[in-house]
Amino acid sequence: MRVTALAVVAVGLALSMLFLYPRPRDTTSPAVFASDGAALDYCTLPVLDGTGLEAADIPKAYTPGCGWETWPMPILDGCTEPLAEGIVDLRGLWRGQARGRDHVERIEQCGNRTVVTAAGIIHDFVTDGTLRNGSRDIEPPRCMNTWVAIEWQDEVLSFRPFGLPFVLVTRELQGDQLVWNYPRVGEVRMDRICRVPDARSSSQTPSPAF
Repeated sequence: MRVTALAVVAVGLALSMLFLYPRPRDTTSPAVFASDGAALDYCTLPVLDGTGLEAADIPKAYTPGCGWETWPMPILDGCTEPLAEGIVDLRGLWRGQARGRDHVERIEQCGNRTVVTAAGIIHDFVTDGTLRNGSRDIEPPRCMNTWVAIEWQDEVLSFRPFGLPFVLVTRELQGDQLVWNYPRVGEVRMDRICRVPDARSSSQTPSPAF
């Protein structure tokens, strides 16, 4: 009985953390949703020459509500801080098939900061391996809370949900493709594209973004 009670309490705490725990204060710049980011050419990447903003100058962005419906503008707009040592350049717009559905994601980087925008979410984080500076966001369509520590390990962007000691999700370059591995989805190989093919269908992709 005691073990059962403890299990019920543990499940209750986990569910509360996933669905009831308050989200952080939204610091997303209003400019992110002032225009349609699907109209941009993502084959023209910013030059990271250090002449503009640094990553720390730009407020952290979050997913609005339970997911955006119109592609956000770039979060790191104006940032020209060179990539930190050991960071692989994954920047651009990528497209592949995830669970039989079209999956499109945009990756922005400058300094040691990365933003993944896809499937209705904006995951904005620093790749220092800490939960404090990792992604603290939600996953549509259930509005489930997520906390993820992210770091580079041998040129692989590695994701540890809730700061657990093992890597659950990875992204890496293999040749000209971005390869995303996620347990519920499997391996997704994505090719670089210049424009969002269909903003509405891309935002409704039911695959998770991590």
